[in-house]
Amino acid sequence: MARPLLKIHRYFRRKPVRFFSFILLYLTAGSLVFLHSGFSSDTSTTGASGSGRDPLISEGGASTGGGSSTSDGLGGVDHTSSWSHGAKEKTTKEMDNGRAKYIGCYVDDTQKRALRGVSFFDYKKMTVFRCQDSCAERGYLYAGLEFGAECYCGHKIQAPNVSETECNMECKGEKSNLCGGPNRLSIYRLELSQESARRYGSAIFKGCFKRPYNVTLALPASAVINNMSVDKCVDMCTEKEFSLAALAGEKCHCGFPTPLFTLHDREDEELCLQRCEGEDFESCGNNDFFVVYQTQVQDNRCMDRRFLPTRSKHLVALASFPGAGNTWARHLIELATGYYTGSYYFDGSLYNKGFKGERDHWRSGRTICIKTHESGRKEIEAFDASILMIRNPYKALMAEFNRKYGGHIGFASQAHWRGKEWPEFVKNYAPWWASHTLDWLKYGKKVQVVHFEDLKRDLFSWLKGMVIFLGLEVSEDRLLCVEGQKDGNFKRSGLRKLEYDPYTPEMRATIDGLIKTVDTALRKRNLPGVPEEYKPR
Repeated sequence: MARPLLKIHRYFRRKPVRFFSFILLYLTAGSLVFLHSGFSSDTSTTGASGSGRDPLISEGGASTGGGSSTSDGLGGVDHTSSWSHGAKEKTTKEMDNGRAKYIGCYVDDTQKRALRGVSFFDYKKMTVFRCQDSCAERGYLYAGLEFGAECYCGHKIQAPNVSETECNMECKGEKSNLCGGPNRLSIYRLELSQESARRYGSAIFKGCFKRPYNVTLALPASAVINNMSVDKCVDMCTEKEFSLAALAGEKCHCGFPTPLFTLHDREDEELCLQRCEGEDFESCGNNDFFVVYQTQVQDNRCMDRRFLPTRSKHLVALASFPGAGNTWARHLIELATGYYTGSYYFDGSLYNKGFKGERDHWRSGRTICIKTHESGRKEIEAFDASILMIRNPYKALMAEFNRKYGGHIGFASQAHWRGKEWPEFVKNYAPWWASHTLDWLKYGKKVQVVHFEDLKRDLFSWLKGMVIFLGLEVSEDRLLCVEGQKDGNFKRSGLRKLEYDPYTPEMRATIDGLIKTVDTALRKRNLPGVPEEYKPR
């Protein structure tokens, strides 16, 4: 047995070319067998479906991406039925994971989004699944990823598709998948198991409002609906990509908040008590008074943000004690002005959530204002002007304690509240709440005081004043847009409230004294004192 093997070994040793030829023939034969089995399975699949078309292509759409287009309520074009050639290059696993099917790479524009539902950013942990899951739970039909970290949802695609090579950025949270590119969306169609599951998310009741003077301009899309119901009107306006659904008897109107229809003057709900034809327990308004709901469509009129076109030497501080709503105020200012805000510090979690000015040095001059919690003469005099945010110390201290031990939108544990951490925290931070305000009032060159509670109570008026203070023209459309999405990504749910009062009588005596000190300081500068809810009970 050994002798024949030795002869073979000597043969290939003398003839190395023959050895490699043998290996090549072996690999070729294996490849042919594999390809044959693949063609067989493709044929059986096609035969089972009764059609040779790709399952991603709709009945009316063409595989070239030139499917039928329809005009939407915004004057855009519906490219929902178009499909990218690049999708054919994806594997079945990539295209269909049971939750979504990959559609292709599409153009996106900050002024006119391809997907006009809600959006969110995460510049550190964005994944395809996270985006799909977020859009699906809100009832959207499409999920799109852009720039590796941005997620957009929508009910239809309103932009043309482009080459797959333009969606070439890896997801920040998973390097194995692509998440669009600069102004390019990788779009997935979310697969819903039943037609009945195609809901549009929960609409928010806004109230009863008087019919606008020019309803056609105020609410540009409308239709008469048989057996009118809230769901039917909300669904229609959601499909047309409007954020407001207004019911007027058997007629449904859709639009956005504008100076013609601000939603600021609510009427008595009894004026809208007309039963819907399609549901017994809901009111559908009438020709003179509309029942208004906010849909899940995101109003994109205030979503574009950028750095200042020219560097500014005029530095404006957004100053506050920690826990007084600084991050929330930054969110509002960015939406209202269209410019990024900066920070005296660097917080990676804020940058990852879309505050792109976080990375800039606070003296860069590229941001509209700069967040700071600093106090002391030297730090304050470095700024040319300041917006000073003040919040009820009882609320601010608890908010900062939650942030310190639970993160920006988390909560401190019961062990922290009942342990030594809370008393020590109040002892150190409560005096700082007062000294911070007193220092800015004393050393600030030009100070606009904004109370958190006032901003929350009348956002439109106070935010308008802040924009004017920053030296910018006011866009009422942007301000009304901000009102519709004022919470941002840093609002605690409020579901985990303490079952007891964490403040002892001794703590309250100290804090009440500090409130009186701040109130007196404000009044000495001819400013309104602290709001009534601050004052000792």
